[in-house]
Amino acid sequence: MKGELHPKQKAILRVLKRGVEGLSLRDIAREIGVRSPATVSHHIHQLEKRGYLRRNPGNPSEYTLLKDPVKDIMYVNLYGLASCGRGGFLADENALDRVPLSTRLFGVTDRSFLVQARGDSMEPYISDKDLVLVDQQPRVETNTIALVICGEEPKIKKVILAGNQVVLASLNPAYPPEVYGEPEAVAIVGKVKGVIRFVA
Repeated sequence: MKGELHPKQKAILRVLKRGVEGLSLRDIAREIGVRSPATVSHHIHQLEKRGYLRRNPGNPSEYTLLKDPVKDIMYVNLYGLASCGRGGFLADENALDRVPLSTRLFGVTDRSFLVQARGDSMEPYISDKDLVLVDQQPRVETNTIALVICGEEPKIKKVILAGNQVVLASLNPAYPPEVYGEPEAVAIVGKVKGVIRFVA
């Protein structure tokens, strides 16, 4: 939220303020003098996180400029707990939505994201369909609840480090712990820092 905008971000805001409809990333790239639409996408993502604009979820090429930057709001990616492998879980194209959260209330940072829980193995702390707030980090201390990937499957578990073994424990006693003899069999994606309860 702090600091000056990048010159390219200021240029993008000037282009969008003109209100020209149907501008593609390539069009905007041409307007601001960059070669790659991916560069424009990155800067738009930063402007969205800092509260200068909001993308239409139904049409990602449609933007709403906000009159004043929203100082206390950060947009974070929401992912489903679907199998998508170690490398691709946090790719932007796998995000189901972008969710606005208060930085003060939830303590979100640019490393934060949400996942939608599946199942009841972490009851009573996490229930089916709850939104789980995670901070991306490659390592956690023992007895930390974390998002991990085993093989192709993302899971939310309590990570217990015991010598060369990694134990993934559920909070629901109906589920036995999973023990892995090779630490590299479990990839840590991030540490769970909060839960937003799903209410039907």
